[in-house]
Amino acid sequence: MFSSLISKAMCTPNELCTKNEQPQVKSMGLVQSMTAGRTIAAAAVAEGDSCEFGSGKYFALCGLGGILSCGITHTAVVPLDLVKCRMQVDSVKYKGLFQGFGVTLKEDGVKGLAKGWAPTFFGYSAQGLCKFGLYEVFKVFYSDAMGPENAYLYRTWLYLGASASAEFFADIALSPMESAKVKIQTTPGFANTLREAWPRIMREEGMNGFYKSLVPLWMRQIPYTMMKFACFEKTVELLYAHVVPKPRAECSKGEQLVVTFAAGYIAGVFCAIVSHPADTVVSKLNQEKGASALDVAKKLGMAGIWKGLFPRIVMIGTLTALQWFIYDAFKVAMRMPRPPPPEMPESLKAKLKARGEL
Repeated sequence: MFSSLISKAMCTPNELCTKNEQPQVKSMGLVQSMTAGRTIAAAAVAEGDSCEFGSGKYFALCGLGGILSCGITHTAVVPLDLVKCRMQVDSVKYKGLFQGFGVTLKEDGVKGLAKGWAPTFFGYSAQGLCKFGLYEVFKVFYSDAMGPENAYLYRTWLYLGASASAEFFADIALSPMESAKVKIQTTPGFANTLREAWPRIMREEGMNGFYKSLVPLWMRQIPYTMMKFACFEKTVELLYAHVVPKPRAECSKGEQLVVTFAAGYIAGVFCAIVSHPADTVVSKLNQEKGASALDVAKKLGMAGIWKGLFPRIVMIGTLTALQWFIYDAFKVAMRMPRPPPPEMPESLKAKLKARGEL
């Protein structure tokens, strides 16, 4: 079922997916095709672009951009993530961000700040592949299913649905490495490297040790990703409409990337707040054997669940901004199509004018 979904989303105007698809109109770079009584619009290859929007190559490059954006950024902030996780699971010993860094440096040295880098890199690279790659797939698929008018009117719901669908699969890819990372960072004496942690988890807990935190991971990451993508998309739209002094088409690539970074940071702050309680539960759950997410939440209490929020806002805000910047910069470097913020379809404008609402 999922493979057929992807194949439908990857269909291009030059690759007729069904016998019912027949190209009808070519105008201003848009190819219109009628399928099962509905209209699908896909951008044809524009001059200077390396691939066609919605093509297999386009989605593959989006996945590669996701690997780079998530793998690099999460690995870069491993020291901050390590202290944040330790604050969440042992608030007595690690009372604050700077004090936590001091304790870690005293006990483990500078090298200790890099604990968990390997599972972080591999885990979040796999997550980035699914998060960004599948987001683009689901966004095209759902947009086609809704039709151009509904896709515009309900675009926020479109972003939310596409990002939630993508993150569902991204977390399945992330969970094993996330479990190993948290064990390395928060359980003294358990393991210092991924090579040590992986077989020990398998030996002591089996496959459940890698996936026992999947549900709280979904609880943390799906709301986070929904906020990350929907807030980013809407913020970009608002920045070009009300803040940037000229239309996007007149902005240089560099200016567009500045807008991307700003929108990413704004989205990141909201992401951190929405996902923090579940993040705390994930950290504590991977530290304690045999505990359930509900047990951990009750033990932590309301104050404990929100422990470490400030460093998480700093970390996630910076991470999200850099991820969107790297992802968009990768698209620029690879000469990929980068559609502007959505505009109201002419058919919808005509309907609204006829009703006197525009």
